[in-house]
Amino acid sequence: MASSAPSGMARFAALAAAAAAAILSGLLYRRRCGRLTARVQELEDSLADAVEKAAAERRGRVRAQQSLRRALSEQGTSPGKEKPDKAPASYPMAAIGTVQSCFSTRNGTPRQPLVVPLARATVVLNPARVAAEALEGLASYSHCWILYVFHLNTDLDKMWKDPARSKLKAKVRVPRLKGGKMGVLATRSPHRPNPIGLSVAKVEAVDGHAILLSGVDLVDGTPVLDIKPYLPYSDSVNGAAIPNWLEVDGALAVESIHFSEHFISSLSNCWAHVQKQALYASADEFQDLIKEVLSWDIRSLSQRLRPHQVNIKSEADDYGSEAHEDCRNKEDYQAAVSCPIVVYHLHLEGIDVSYKIDENSNIVVDDAALLPSAANQNKSSYLTWRDKLSTL
Repeated sequence: MASSAPSGMARFAALAAAAAAAILSGLLYRRRCGRLTARVQELEDSLADAVEKAAAERRGRVRAQQSLRRALSEQGTSPGKEKPDKAPASYPMAAIGTVQSCFSTRNGTPRQPLVVPLARATVVLNPARVAAEALEGLASYSHCWILYVFHLNTDLDKMWKDPARSKLKAKVRVPRLKGGKMGVLATRSPHRPNPIGLSVAKVEAVDGHAILLSGVDLVDGTPVLDIKPYLPYSDSVNGAAIPNWLEVDGALAVESIHFSEHFISSLSNCWAHVQKQALYASADEFQDLIKEVLSWDIRSLSQRLRPHQVNIKSEADDYGSEAHEDCRNKEDYQAAVSCPIVVYHLHLEGIDVSYKIDENSNIVVDDAALLPSAANQNKSSYLTWRDKLSTL
């Protein structure tokens, strides 16, 4: 009996120690839970403060933007005059990129997109404004919309510096109507209330901050405002109607295009100088581009209506003029005035392409010559994109 008492006491002590340890562990757990709960509450309070701060900053930006719009709308209001309650006079915008196109001048640039499938351009985005990641996914689309500025319009100075005196014409002459006029907002004229253009183009490849496009109607140096993917399910409208004057087939098409032997040889010489900076793989492909561009009469309306007055009146004393390069002396020139042969020029990829067109719309492409600016071009070329295009 005496030996069993100590063993019982030992078991009791062990149980008591275990109970005390359990109680202490529970206290420590509750204390830890309390600290964690306090930390969670602290983080929730900090998050709520950050959310409120962000909301306050957003409200501040909205108020600042509203103040800016009010200031812009009141900019042209004279003292004593009633403040306008219309939209602000302008919105701050800046180009996000620039077009590097095969078309160096407005003359020859297609009047609409996709009518010249071989017309290529590269849109180079400004890294300071747009990160390369912004283009992620664009290559999965076949086409995209380009919003841009008609930066070569001759009326931009008046429109932006003195809009009250710009006197924008409500009606413009339409090429398909042969001089007939139409409301400017019922046309694609570049001379608009705001000189903003909208074009759809085929996405050939995307590389970093650059996009290679085809089927473009964009002149070199065009400032780009935005790029959006083309969505067939919403951008193509089934049963969309157009006016009858737009349904005339071949209204601006030419009858035939012929390349002279002299042009073939002169193009070969030019191509040796520009091929490393051109968007075309060969001189033959470039010649196909010329044919596509000239398959539509690219002359201005006044040139088509008065084809034999081009460059003659303004150069009556210059019988060696570029427009009459076939004239070898003054007598030849005087004969040309009575029956002139007008030479037109198309500038593509740093090459001046000369051609003639008769009254039946038959074109003869005569010559190719390097433009002075050809050596100074610094833009992406076919070699830049060749590897990307080979994977398509």
